[in-house]
Amino acid sequence: MSLAYRANADFAKLNHPMRVPLSAEIHSRPFLHLQAPESLTHFALYLQQDQPSRQNHRASQHQILEQLCVHYGVAGPHPQARYFFHDFGRFRLKWECHTEFATYTFVERGEPGLDCRASFERMPLQHVPQEWLAGLHGKIIVAAHVLLCKETAGDDSFADGISDLFQGKSLVGSSAGGNAEVWTDFLIQPDGFSRFVVRDQQLREFQPGRLVGRLLEIETYRMMALLGLPQAEATQPALNTIENELADLTATLVKDEANDDQDLLNRITSLAAQLEKISVSNSYRFAASQAYFNLVQSRIQELREVRIEGTPTLAEFMGRRLAPAMNTCTSVAQRQETLAKRIARSNDLLRTRVGIEQEQQNRKILQSLDARAAQQLRLQQAVEGLSVAAISYYTLGLVGYVGKAMKAGSLPVNPDLMTGIAVPLVIGAVWLGLRRLHHQLSGSAKH
Repeated sequence: MSLAYRANADFAKLNHPMRVPLSAEIHSRPFLHLQAPESLTHFALYLQQDQPSRQNHRASQHQILEQLCVHYGVAGPHPQARYFFHDFGRFRLKWECHTEFATYTFVERGEPGLDCRASFERMPLQHVPQEWLAGLHGKIIVAAHVLLCKETAGDDSFADGISDLFQGKSLVGSSAGGNAEVWTDFLIQPDGFSRFVVRDQQLREFQPGRLVGRLLEIETYRMMALLGLPQAEATQPALNTIENELADLTATLVKDEANDDQDLLNRITSLAAQLEKISVSNSYRFAASQAYFNLVQSRIQELREVRIEGTPTLAEFMGRRLAPAMNTCTSVAQRQETLAKRIARSNDLLRTRVGIEQEQQNRKILQSLDARAAQQLRLQQAVEGLSVAAISYYTLGLVGYVGKAMKAGSLPVNPDLMTGIAVPLVIGAVWLGLRRLHHQLSGSAKH
């Protein structure tokens, strides 16, 4: 074993476990190496799920790719791979697996001198197995054809004839950094594909691949961003219902007449539950749409567009068409948050009113307890008077028996006189004793 090998092996042990994969992450999705003329067919497969799951999504996308590889007898990528490139001979394939979708970009070398209309009829789609395409039913969210052609001398009529390649009237085009022209209408043509034409004027070696890659990302992210629009539009009627019911409930809360607080609480709880269900269903989709929209804007800025006279740029088109759709998603998300705050305030208002009513009831209870305590005090005082009389009566009886005993013992004592003299003394002593006992009990209760 050489010293250099041993040194490298020893140094590798010093690496953080995530150093190598994190370093490779930035290189995980390289652009295609293209050189005009080239023709490309691009698919984006979206597997809709109730709850986004990266593990299940990636396994499903790998299974679809594996079916294509098996057809050509090619080994598929590792189950954890997110990028795959292979040259199948007649075409090249670039596959990327993203969080919610996977893209397939088929590339074929174009024939020099072939016009654009004939080139669109000879796209790499013709090499894709039809049975594999049929198995993608309900999964394709983006399908696009891209034609990369080279500018030739004396080709001044190119801009005049470009509109014939597109069925729509909203043609969009711009000069990308002054080295290439980009043309599209962002419409699905009769063949089921959207079309892009990239005219290479003075692009350097790796620029065509980066430019075409950005265009395909714009198209893919645009469609993924728009997935939130139908959900936003479907949510608005439910939000209208909740908003109207909340307005009625709030009006009921501010009325003076007595209401069933339990019924109001049930209604508020029901509204909160309905809104929470809607928010949970929409939160991921709206956040993803906003993220995709930000990526679209970022990719358009990277094009460094220069206006072609009389033609709107991609940035203008997206600002006029895509931005309002994203604003709709944003407004619905903000409306959900506003309704949640209003429901919370209504709940607080009801809770405050219930708390005030409870305080009033507690005050009445305390007042009744005070009245009852005063009544018990008066009754206790009356009982204490009777107790003094009763105790004194029995005590004076004992004094009388003592006097009779003394008289029977030949002592000069008059029992009746003795009892009569003892009456005030006994009553005073009993009263003082009971009063002292009462003070002692009151002191113990305070402590």
